[in-house]
Parts: sequence; C-alpha cells; structure tokens
Amino acid sequence: MFTETRGNDTLKPKSVPFSYALLNPSASFGGLYVPENLPKIDLDFLESATKKSYKELTIDILKRFAIDIEDSIIAQAVALYDHFDDASNPAPLVQIKEDLYVNELYHGPTRAFKDMALQPFGHILSHLTQKNKEDYLILAATSGDTGPATLDTFADKENIRVVCLYPDGGTSDVQRLQMTTQKSKNLKIIGIHGNFDDAQNALKTLLASPSFNAKLTQENIKLSAANSVNFGRIIFQIIYHIHAYVALLKQHKVELGKPFYTIVPSGNFGNALGAYYAKKMGLPIEKILIASNINNILTDLINTGIYDLRNRKLLLTTSPAMDILISSNVERVLYDKFGAKRTKEMMDNLKNEKIYQLSPDELASLREDFDAIYCDDTFAKGTIASFAKEGYVMDPHTATCLSAYENLKQKNIPCVLCSTAEWTKFAPTMFNAIQNDMKKYSDKEALEGFSKALHVKIPECINTLFSQPIVHGKVIDKKDIEVEIFNFLKNKS
Repeated sequence: MFTETRGNDTLKPKSVPFSYALLNPSASFGGLYVPENLPKIDLDFLESATKKSYKELTIDILKRFAIDIEDSIIAQAVALYDHFDDASNPAPLVQIKEDLYVNELYHGPTRAFKDMALQPFGHILSHLTQKNKEDYLILAATSGDTGPATLDTFADKENIRVVCLYPDGGTSDVQRLQMTTQKSKNLKIIGIHGNFDDAQNALKTLLASPSFNAKLTQENIKLSAANSVNFGRIIFQIIYHIHAYVALLKQHKVELGKPFYTIVPSGNFGNALGAYYAKKMGLPIEKILIASNINNILTDLINTGIYDLRNRKLLLTTSPAMDILISSNVERVLYDKFGAKRTKEMMDNLKNEKIYQLSPDELASLREDFDAIYCDDTFAKGTIASFAKEGYVMDPHTATCLSAYENLKQKNIPCVLCSTAEWTKFAPTMFNAIQNDMKKYSDKEALEGFSKALHVKIPECINTLFSQPIVHGKVIDKKDIEVEIFNFLKNKS
C-alpha cells in the first residue's frame, strides 16, 4: 500500500494500492505517493538473482512490492525488454576502469534510460485504463528524454491521450525531433516559452487543479502523469540498480555482500531515489554519489542542507536533462527520513519563500546516504574526449559522473556509474569534444562526423528522424497550455 508525503487532507484516501497511485499520482496538498513499507532483499536473494535474467529479477522484485497487478500483465509489461538491443541483457554493465563500471541504461527504443521504466509502466497503465473502461489524459513534462519515451510507450494506445510539454530550445535537436515528428493521433506535443522547471510546474499545477480536473470530468476524462512524480516510474528505476550489483557478482568483480558506490547524474532525482530505495531494501550501496552540472542545487542541498531558489536562474548547459532547479523526487527522500509533517513544512516553505533548510541532524541523516559534486561543460567535454580516445563513448550527462568518481570516492571498492542516454542524442556536443572546437554543428552533421571519426553506428531510429515531417510545431506561452490541451481533447488542434 502507498501513503502521502505531505499527510492527508481528508479528501483523498489515506492509504491506496499501487494501481490507484499509478492512475492518480497527485496526493494531498500537492504531495506524492510513496510505499508505506519497502520490501527487503537479503544476500540469499542477491545470490539467487545471479541465475536469473533481467526480466525474472524485475518480476521477483515487483512481487515483493505486492502490487495489485495481475501476473499476466506484469509478464507482458516486462516482456517489452525483449525489444531492447539485447533481449537477454537490456542494461549491460561495462567495465571502463579497474574499479569503474558503466550501467548502460539507454539501449531501449528512444535511446535513454527513461525507456527502462516507461516501457513496462506504459503497458500497465494502458491495461488499467482499458480494464476500468475509462479514458485518461496522461501529462508529461520533459527536459529531453521523458518526452520521447512517454510518447513511444503510449502511441496508439486505446483509452489514452497524451500531452507532452517541452521547453522550446531546452532539448537537443534529436530529442525535439523524436517528439515533434510523432504521427499517432492520441499524442499532442507542445513547446513552451520557458524552461523545464516551467513545464514541470505547469504539469504539477494541472494535476492538483480542481478546476482543470472538473473540466476533464465533464468530458469523462481522468488524469494521470508519466513523469517520475508517478511512483509507477520509480518502482522500475529501483530494479536496474539492483541488477547492476547482480552483474558485478556475475562478473566476479565484487564478493557477495561487499559494498559498492553508485554514481547518478541527477536533475529531477528520480534515478537517485531508485538507488536510495534499493539501498534501504538491502542492496549494499556504500553511498549514492550525485553528479550535477552547473545547475548545482542538489550539490548545495546535500553539502549544506539548504535548498535555495532565491536569486537563482536556470542555466542552459550541454547536459540539458539536468538543467533543473526544482527536483521533485527529493521530497520522497525527505518524507522517508523526516516524516509527512516536516516534509509539508519544507515544501510549503519552498513554494512560498523559495527556500528550506535542514537542521544539522537532518543534514547528517541525508549525508549518510548521499554525497554530491558538480562540474561544468568544459570538464564534461574533456571527459568525453579522453574516454573516446580509449575507445569508450559516453554522453555529456554520463561524463559529469567522472567528477564524482575522481573526487568523492573514498574507499577502494567498485563504483557503478549510471549512463542515462546514448551519445546520439547530443551529437554536436560530442563532436565538439573530440574536435576540441566550439563550432556550431547541426545534429545531422555532428552525428555523421562523430560516427565516422570513431567508427560507431548511428541507430536507424535516430538517422530517420531527419527525413520525417514535423507534425507538432506549435510553441506557446505557459498561460495558454490549458486552452491548448482542451483544443486537442476536442480535436480542434
């Protein structure tokens, strides 16, 4: 069962099953749903997992959560991993240094780690809407990767329409094309004047808006979300952290029960939250190391205990998926450590005063599990170039993680780095890095140049984007989002 991060407003149920939390992700007072209890995994579980496939491990962990979804539907959802690059190993673990391993999470249909959660999540949510014979509007806000993955998983699904918001100019060209060339009639992609925080805030405001929900009710449409505010996303993001350790065991790189570090390039904190829950469940993570770009609000929080939005402006970088200042999933960690009353107090302070501060004891508790650092674009490009010379290709987000590896790792134990996207989504930055220049390359020019220089293949799903017509070219002001959504629902746009 699931409960609420900010307590109960007496209007919503205090405790809900997984299916309810998935279909209704907005909890009381604008909070989020979290598990009442986390299942435990022990050394016997981890040892037995070395004999299982990724799909079998996923099913085992979902059963431990006792989610109210039929076994047959879970099996169908997990079977979608068969469509990844390697059906037997959808998230390969690759060694790049003696003690450093990359958890490659980008081998799905949209070439980003969001596929790991959104492929099965989309199947389960679609099943629930059809089972309940209800029509749903799914909202998504994206800094680049959630959007394409959401649109892919819900394309042409019955009973579902999707509206995806993205910041105009705030994604790579490939990411934008993955969205704006979508042809499925149940999908609507809207560019907005603003940044990802604006898009995400619009999504959360609509989810919690009584008037917006009332208008949807008049149209016999219910509302849910595909962002990681939805625990249906998070539950699948726990699993690949566990699988990475199992892969270390299989490769005889760690002894059963011995600890390891995990490094997460983080913006919205969902990936990091998955690692935190895995650690609480019993995975022997020494510490979760958070790598950020110059939008380093998470670094400040974890190092100082202060989350301060005052006088801060979102900066555009070459790792755009981390160009975020309001990290939604931090709230779930605060709840787990400090309870609903304190969490609501901090979230209210953030909304009203644009700041909250942990006490010294609270900061010490947070730092038991997390450490953090940030780097700039120059460091990331240098890292890309350095590893490219050694024969390994990593994208700009993954490259930020080397700052954590080099500066935060204190023990001589294995370190697993979460690689969240394929290089193809950020080709101009990649080509700049290996050319050591600042030229403005088009995505197509950079893809071809980088591919030729390093003899790496461009997936067909990326290559064909440039010949596809733009279907969703509209960019609007934030104030017009609601009108645009209802025009779409009424087939006016």
